Amino acid sequence: MVSYKELGLVNSKELFAKAVTGKYAIPAFNFNNMEQLQSIIQACVETKSPVILQVSSGARKYANQTLLRYMAQGAVEYAKELGFNIPIVLHLDHGDSFELCKSCIEMGFSSVMIDGSSLPYDENVALTKKVVEYAHQYDVTVEGELGVLAGIEDDVKAEHHTYTDPKDVQDFVSKTGVDSLAISIGTSHGANKFTPEQCTRNADGVLIPPPLRFDILEEVEKRIPGFPIVLHGSSSVPQDKVATINKYGGALKDTIGIPEDQLRHAATSAVCKVNIDSDGRLAMTAAVREVLATKPAEFDPRKYLGPARDQLKELYMHKVVNVLGSNNKA
Repeated sequence: MVSYKELGLVNSKELFAKAVTGKYAIPAFNFNNMEQLQSIIQACVETKSPVILQVSSGARKYANQTLLRYMAQGAVEYAKELGFNIPIVLHLDHGDSFELCKSCIEMGFSSVMIDGSSLPYDENVALTKKVVEYAHQYDVTVEGELGVLAGIEDDVKAEHHTYTDPKDVQDFVSKTGVDSLAISIGTSHGANKFTPEQCTRNADGVLIPPPLRFDILEEVEKRIPGFPIVLHGSSSVPQDKVATINKYGGALKDTIGIPEDQLRHAATSAVCKVNIDSDGRLAMTAAVREVLATKPAEFDPRKYLGPARDQLKELYMHKVVNVLGSNNKA
């Protein structure tokens, strides 16, 4: 058993309380490798933002759980070396079983998500409560979920949205004891969040996705006032990155994300954690493709992963300052 406190990490409780009252959201950036982690820490130190390092079950398999533990500890020391000791949470994204959550807690995670949203309501409650009771023994915070997001990202797959029913949230929170709640108001996983048929076109022919269901969010806030809310699937899918990928050999079609002004609006509510993964993947892939296409003789990984890291850092700084408003909140 390794306590996250030994690694210099924090849980999300105090961070979320400050974010709710301060009307900003904390970035939850997924990472799988060193370059992604470097860019996240660099961006958040330079903007003085707290950060949640997210690891999916797929990322955990890819990176190895032991290496992840030391990477998280290294991230804490790296932030200090860069000059500012920002609060860092290590969070399991979309944990699908009690066993996975337990294993992550034992390996030094300071926060876990148990996603029982695809289960019948009573089963979701029972599973979430079981994880909460175990996690709270070690002062680890737990995120639950009500409602289902469409899309594909790592091991998470769903064809259709099921919006969160505000009538369920108070009962769910009181029965499970969760510390935060992910809800479904129209965001979705992956880079193809909507079909073109679901969108409208503006005067320039650009596809405009359907707006988020802020009416659901407002009703949820009324029923559990001040309670920390989480938005998954909140990448905006920057079209310049998509264009670069396609220019240099990619084949991305119908990529549509969540408009950043809607996410900024959400961040001023009880939404205090916003998950962003696909945008980082797009930025990294765009940079790598451009280097390999324009410098075909290049074979040193540092020469294409370095520019990818720089692109990621720039993207993450933009998200922190212009979308989530978490800069200078560390």
